[in-house]
Amino acid sequence: MKVMRKIIKIDQELCNGCGNCVIACAEGAIEIIDGKAKVIADKYCDGLGACIGDCPEDALKIIEREADDFDEEAVEELLEQQKAAKKQAEPIVCGCPSTAMKTFPTAAAEPCGCSNHASVQTSGGPSALGHWPVQIRLVPPGAPFLKDADLLIAADCVPVAYPNFHADFLKGRAVMIGCPKFDDKQGYIEKLAQVFKESQIKSITSVIMEVPCCSAMPVIVKKALEKAQVEIPFKEVVVSARGEILS
Repeated sequence: MKVMRKIIKIDQELCNGCGNCVIACAEGAIEIIDGKAKVIADKYCDGLGACIGDCPEDALKIIEREADDFDEEAVEELLEQQKAAKKQAEPIVCGCPSTAMKTFPTAAAEPCGCSNHASVQTSGGPSALGHWPVQIRLVPPGAPFLKDADLLIAADCVPVAYPNFHADFLKGRAVMIGCPKFDDKQGYIEKLAQVFKESQIKSITSVIMEVPCCSAMPVIVKKALEKAQVEIPFKEVVVSARGEILS
């Protein structure tokens, strides 16, 4: 039934497809379609605007128009469908090499702050990776290498763009990498919240690319911290496509 009510409007010209609003929408009403955020059906949007504050481009606003009434039962059904789809897409944790936990000896831990790098330099040297796996979806929340660790959460394009990734970011840290654009954002929140609860993480460094879709990663980390109800020192670093530290 159509009624006059408040509902979210997304300006498609302003939207950069970062997906932050998808994370913020508890009803699952917003999806990224063809690179833009869209309300998939009026009946799923409650019009309260919880997603607005997470948009870096101010592309979302609340308007009043004729729309299908908000349907809580339909939302519950949608969330169950989305949950089932995510579960089906999850990798099977089995005996395959990609999920087998390993730890490696590394050089002395001297993680770099990297705040004053003005130019890109390359350097050789041994790997600073101290464990396997590294993908967010594959790392068990209770993995021993996470216990009391300084944790690096990196967008998976960063090691390709930034030449000194091992020396400047990875050295002395446990690492979890992923793509906030193509992977399951809510799944990331759930996984990281478990990690933060179980592993007594000492600090978190989030390293992302300058592209808009990467801005969702710090949002994911902050929401995971809220969900875990813990306070952990958190630093964000942004890398350009040419491998320079921007902030």
